[in-house]
Amino acid sequence: MSSVPKILAFAGSARRDSYNKKLVKIAAQGAEKAGGEVSYLDFMNLVMPLFNEDLEANQGLPVTAMQFKVLLKQHEAFLIACPEYNGSITALLKNAIDWASRPEPHNPNSAAECFRGKVVVLMSSSPGALGGIQGLVHVRTILSRLGAIVLPEQRAVGNAVQAFNEQGQLVDPKQQQAILDLGARAVAIAAKLYG
Repeated sequence: MSSVPKILAFAGSARRDSYNKKLVKIAAQGAEKAGGEVSYLDFMNLVMPLFNEDLEANQGLPVTAMQFKVLLKQHEAFLIACPEYNGSITALLKNAIDWASRPEPHNPNSAAECFRGKVVVLMSSSPGALGGIQGLVHVRTILSRLGAIVLPEQRAVGNAVQAFNEQGQLVDPKQQQAILDLGARAVAIAAKLYG
């Protein structure tokens, strides 16, 4: 592992003007300020088919799923902003995680290895008052089951329609700092574990 923690930031949303994309970019700013090397992933640039074991058996892992697995392996920590759909994880994020958790060809022991021991910081934003916090419970459970180290620190930003300014930053300076701090926390823990 490198001495400079590598952080992968992404949101489980496809929407171009997603609140969660804006949110995770703020956390990424905090990680960069703390000395992390940050990569941002937009799943619209890495579209994966719906998980299907028959497809996997016939064609192997899709190229985009392998690309996602490689990205996960190359980073020590993940900043993940998770929209809440019907009180749970989005289909987009769950599908990406499901593909990435599959073993690579000719390496049956590689299932979920891209998640094991990785530092994860979760956050969410929603137009609702609770900010999508219910969905984070499910994301935390899934990633913990896969062996990730999901930090207890997390944030949910409610009333998202009013929470962001035109530049994609949070209007409330305390909220803005709290999200920046999440990024910095990911760097600090990754540096301790892998530095």
